[in-house]
Amino acid sequence: MAKILAVTNQKGGVGKTTTTVNLAASLAAMKQQVLLVDLDPQGNATMGSGIEKASLQASIYQVLLGEKGLGEACEYSKTGKYDVLPANRELAGAEIELVDVQGRETRLKAALQVAAEGYDYILIDCPPALNLLTLNGLCAAQSVMIPMQCEYYALEGLSDLVNTIRKVRAHLNPELEIEGLLRTMFDPRNTLAQQVSEQLQQHFGDKVYRTVIPRNVRLAEAPSYGVPVLYHDKLSKGTQAYLALAGELLNNAARTTQSKQGN
Repeated sequence: MAKILAVTNQKGGVGKTTTTVNLAASLAAMKQQVLLVDLDPQGNATMGSGIEKASLQASIYQVLLGEKGLGEACEYSKTGKYDVLPANRELAGAEIELVDVQGRETRLKAALQVAAEGYDYILIDCPPALNLLTLNGLCAAQSVMIPMQCEYYALEGLSDLVNTIRKVRAHLNPELEIEGLLRTMFDPRNTLAQQVSEQLQQHFGDKVYRTVIPRNVRLAEAPSYGVPVLYHDKLSKGTQAYLALAGELLNNAARTTQSKQGN
C-alpha cells in the first residue's frame, strides 16, 4: 500500500515543486515505485518531469471531475523514471466546477485509492494556496511534508498551515499528520537562517528533517531542461541532498513499521 505524502506550503517560492520532483526521482532511483500528482494549475511539476503540459490528452482535471480514470490520465516521466498525474491551466477551472459537487474535498482521495496498491510512494505537489485543490491533497494524504525557507515570514505562515492541518484532521481526515519540515534554499552563512532553523528544531523537534536542502545553481537550472537534478548533475550538492532526504524518508518508514510490529 502506498505512502501518500502531500508536499505543501501556502507560501510560494519555497522549493515545494523542486522538492516534489527531486524527491520522486530520488525515491525512484532507490527502486521505489513512485507516482507524482501535480495538483497545481501552473503545471510546474509536470514540466519539471519532462512532460509537455500544453499537449496533454488528459490530466488531473478530468480525473477530479470523474471524466477519466487515473490510468487514462497518467504519463511516464522518462527523465525522472516515475509516473505523473499531470496538470495544466485547465485545473484552475476545477475549483469552480467542484463547488456544488458532493464530497468535493475527497475527489482526489477516491481516485488515488484505486492506484495505491501499485505504488510505494505517491507525492502530491499542492498549489501555493489554502484552497479546494490543496484541501483535496490534504484529504488524500496520510501525512504532510512542509518545505520552508528559514526566514522570518516563514514562521508566521507555518502557524497558519499547522492550524489548517489540525482542522482537516478534525473534520475530514483524522489520519493526517505532519511527516516533517524540510529546510530549503539554506545558506549556512546567513545568521537569520541559522536562528530560524534553531527555532524550528526547538518547536518541532524530530519533525524537522536532518537533511537540509542548500541553495544550489544546478537545482535551479534542472527544471528548464525538464529533468530532475539527479539526471542533470548527479554530483551536485542539490542531488546529494535530495538523495539523502529520500534515504531519511525510507529509514523513518522502516522504523515506524518495526515499532508497529513490536507493539
